Amino acid sequence: MSGAELAALLDRHGFDFFTGVPCSLVEDLITALERRPRDPYVAAVREDAAVGLAAGAWLGGRRPVVVMQNSGLGTSLNALASLSLMYGFPALLIVTWRGFEGKDAPEHLLMGEISPGLLDLLRIPYRVLGPSSADELLGWARREMDAREAPVAILVPPGIVETGGSSVAAAEVADSATRGRGGSTALRAAPDAGSGALVPTVISRREALAVAVKELGDAPVIHANGYVCRESCATEDRPQNFYMIGSMGLAAAIGLGLALVRPARASVVFDGDGNLLMSLGTLAMVGSLAPKNFVHLVFDNEVYGSTGGQRTPSREVRLDHLARGAGYRTATAVTTPTEIAAALRSALGTRGPHFILVKVTAAEAVVPRIPHTPAVIRDRFRRALSRA
Repeated sequence: MSGAELAALLDRHGFDFFTGVPCSLVEDLITALERRPRDPYVAAVREDAAVGLAAGAWLGGRRPVVVMQNSGLGTSLNALASLSLMYGFPALLIVTWRGFEGKDAPEHLLMGEISPGLLDLLRIPYRVLGPSSADELLGWARREMDAREAPVAILVPPGIVETGGSSVAAAEVADSATRGRGGSTALRAAPDAGSGALVPTVISRREALAVAVKELGDAPVIHANGYVCRESCATEDRPQNFYMIGSMGLAAAIGLGLALVRPARASVVFDGDGNLLMSLGTLAMVGSLAPKNFVHLVFDNEVYGSTGGQRTPSREVRLDHLARGAGYRTATAVTTPTEIAAALRSALGTRGPHFILVKVTAAEAVVPRIPHTPAVIRDRFRRALSRA
C-alpha cells in the first residue's frame, strides 16, 4: 500500500498527531504525513523525545502516533516504561521491522530477532501489518489504546508500505515550508549572546520556584523529575502542574507536544540543568518549530541534586547561549527574585518561544515525594486543561 493510503486510514480512524524518527521502510508514509495541510508530521530528534511529544499531545486532547524504526525501541525503552506505561498515555507506535526473518544488514539482525520480545517485555500489545490488514489493525489499535490507556504497536515488515520517490516530495515539502516562513533559507540571526559572566547566585531553587509560581496564573506547567517537581509541589500543589516522576530529560518534549496542540495558551516547562542536558536535541526542535506559546525555565544549580550533588557540565556551559543558538526567540539568564518575576511575566505576555535560565544555589530543601499517583497527576492535569 502507498504511504498516502496508510495516512488516509490513520485519519479515518481518528489519529490526529504524528511524530517520530524516520525509517526508509515507511518513507512514503512520512512524506504523506508531512504534506498534511493541518497538523503535519513533527520530526523528533530521538524516539524517546517523540514519546514525550506524544504524551504532551494526548494531554492536550489528541490521539497520537509515533513512527520509529525497531532500533528506536531500544532508545525509547525508559520513556515507554516510566512515562507512557506508568502514567497511562495512549499512543499508536508504528514500528518498522528491520532484520525481519534475518534478512537485512548486520546491524539490524539482532534487533529484528528480539523486537517482538521487547514489546512483550514492555507488555505492549502488538500486531503485524499485512498487505491488506491496515484498516482492521488500525481499528483494533484505536480501541485497544483507548480502552487500556496505554500504547499499542503495529510492526511493519519490509515491502508492506511502498518506498521510493520520496526525496523529490520531501524537497517539495521543505520548499513549501520555507515559502510559508517568508521565502528565505537563511538562518535566523540569534540575539546578541552578551558576555559569559553572571552575577553570583544568591537564591535557592525552592525560593526561585516560589517567585515563579506567583506569576503563573492558571498556566499549565510540565515539571522535570527530581527536586524541581518535589519543591514546586511543596510550594503550591496546583491541578495545572504535571509532575514527572520518571523519564528524566523529557519535560521539554512533553511541554512542546502540549504547546503544538494547544497554541492559544501558554505551555510552561520547569526544567533542570541535568534534565535538559540529557536531551539537548529538544532545544533544536523548539527552535525549528518556534511555538509562540512555549516558555522554558531551567533552574540550574550545576549539580545532579537527587543523586548526591555530582557536577553537571552547566558549570562551564551557558545553557541560555545554547538556546539562543537553537533559535529560541528570547533567551535570558536571571539570578534574583526581581529578575525571575520580570522575565516570566514578560515571557507569558509576549510571543515566544522563550528560554529563561534561572541560576540557583545547590541548596536542597527537605521536601516529601509527590503525594499523588501517576494516574491522578495525569487526570487532574488533563481536566484542568479542558476547563481552560
